[in-house]
Amino acid sequence: MDDVMACVDNPLFLPVRNHPGDAGADLRSTIDVDIFPGQTVRISTGIKLAIPYGYVGLVFPRSGLATRKGIRLANSVGVVDSGYRDYIYVPLVNESDLVYRVSRGDRIAQLLIVPVALPGFMAVESLSETSRGEGGFGSTGIA
Repeated sequence: MDDVMACVDNPLFLPVRNHPGDAGADLRSTIDVDIFPGQTVRISTGIKLAIPYGYVGLVFPRSGLATRKGIRLANSVGVVDSGYRDYIYVPLVNESDLVYRVSRGDRIAQLLIVPVALPGFMAVESLSETSRGEGGFGSTGIA
């Protein structure tokens, strides 16, 4: 895959990987904002991307924010489709009991660009049998 084209409001907001081989590139906040306990705030990253067809951008939480500060993505994982060309926003929710301050330039999420299979869907009367069958949530007996 070639590089992903990015329009940025400021070079500070260009996604960056901190270490060679890192899968995730950091997304940064363009604003200063306080997130109160229980509140969700949609934060612009200041970037628009041209993700190639056959790839998807996946926005994941930063593990340190989630585990140390109680700040996570409201939508768990964000999906940026290859045809989307507007700004990328990150919805952060504060699950802690304290006000959390996001400052302009803070790393708030991480972006992965990954290939995606795009099969069609076909309606059928039944599905093939497997050893797992219909076993779903809790079917292994392990909580």
